[in-house]
Amino acid sequence: MVRRNKDIDSANACRYYEEMLLLRRFEEKAGQLYSMGLIGGFCHLYIGQEAVAIGIQAALKSGDSVITSYRDHGIMIATGSEPKYVMAELLGRATGCSKGKGGSMHMFDPAKGFFGGHGIVGAQVPIGTGLAFAAKYNNTDNLCVTIFGDGAVNQGQVYESFNMAKLWNLPVIYVVENNGYAMGTSTSRASSVTDFFRRGESFGIQGRQVDGMNFFAVYEAMQDAVAKVRKNNEPLLLEVQTYRYRGHSMSDPAKYRSKDEVAEYREKRDPIEQMKDYMLKNKLINDSALIDIEKKIKKIIEDAVNFSQESPEPNVSELYTDIYTK
Repeated sequence: MVRRNKDIDSANACRYYEEMLLLRRFEEKAGQLYSMGLIGGFCHLYIGQEAVAIGIQAALKSGDSVITSYRDHGIMIATGSEPKYVMAELLGRATGCSKGKGGSMHMFDPAKGFFGGHGIVGAQVPIGTGLAFAAKYNNTDNLCVTIFGDGAVNQGQVYESFNMAKLWNLPVIYVVENNGYAMGTSTSRASSVTDFFRRGESFGIQGRQVDGMNFFAVYEAMQDAVAKVRKNNEPLLLEVQTYRYRGHSMSDPAKYRSKDEVAEYREKRDPIEQMKDYMLKNKLINDSALIDIEKKIKKIIEDAVNFSQESPEPNVSELYTDIYTK
């Protein structure tokens, strides 16, 4: 059960609940469309991890940047990108956020501070470190949240980035989304030390472990991390322990874990249900308002799908654009 947070009033609690529910319903619809053959390529769903994306974003301000791996739809929408443009990108349409050329794994919205969606495991970590360098070089008080999974933790480029970030005191928060499995391999089988928040200690980077299924835990940890990074201009590391309900991608049947394990998380630790229970218990919302939120989100998803299906595919000439930058 989530604990009460006195800093979050009824309006904000409802907003964060609505945002998490939007991510859940969007990803459920994306899964349906993929199964219907309307989304091509790979598709990695964020279902179960909503508290991480919304908890992170709630602590940031305009000008901050976020970068992540290929499980990116939810994080991108959390930064404020319109669902219809994200959905259009999934369907490969010209109106998509990356003109239909990036698809599920490579979508961007720099105007909202979202710098991808990266398909190479761990590749976003040095890029995020570079974004933090740019923020410092340009004398801003902005920071970069660089998100990667437990499967990327053992990549060499991650530790090269840690070293540079601490050496140059860059304003970057590294967030490890530890959902327990790197594709189909459990963390205990792939890592000799599974306390990933300690992975920066040899570089002098402080770390903290957070319950990623609890919005308030993520939000409070991020608030603390953001305040320290802005004040001290130094990197920090958060390990958010979360869980994905679906397989690694839509092609993964996830037979490497038991149904009981998944049910345990769904029934006892679901981030959206925890937030709903919190609001009802503290009389921040009623059943009628919850139904209204569900209807509102259903309409947003329906509009996004209709917009996407009515949008044209990219012109062949788009193959030759966005290759170089001036």
